[in-house]
Amino acid sequence: MTANKYGIQLSILFLCIGLQAFAQKTPTAENKRLEKQAQRVTIIRDNWGIAHVYGKTDADAVFGMLYAQCEDDFQRVEMNYIDKLGRLAEIKGQSVLYNDLETRLLIDADEAKADYKKAAPWLKKLLNSYADGINYYLHKHPEVKPALLTHFEPWFPLLWTTTL
Repeated sequence: MTANKYGIQLSILFLCIGLQAFAQKTPTAENKRLEKQAQRVTIIRDNWGIAHVYGKTDADAVFGMLYAQCEDDFQRVEMNYIDKLGRLAEIKGQSVLYNDLETRLLIDADEAKADYKKAAPWLKKLLNSYADGINYYLHKHPEVKPALLTHFEPWFPLLWTTTL
């Protein structure tokens, strides 16, 4: 009976692993939405590697700008947010714990989330595109392994503001 019990558990484990692998290959609704937005953006690099971003709307241009910025230096983009979220110690260790404490005393993520919720519709579109550009970059570059943040939220840029 014990052997049968473990056999059933192993079967369930393999089924779950198989379903997870299938789910990762299936495009999500978010990925489809990001692909659609990316089609409205053109990024042209000049002879010096500088990105010139063109989009049908301001939100499309913001999407492309962040995508290009990630192409240039994703680690810097991510580290800026890790710092503003007061989570550097999770990457750099105990030596920066007081920096995280100071950041969390001065910058309130809950305020940034509240500011996002009450933001004007035009600003929300830009903030959404900002996060979408970064998330699309991560989607298109699975070889890039973030140090900590695997999904960027539209309220993250509001960590740099005081109030709307």
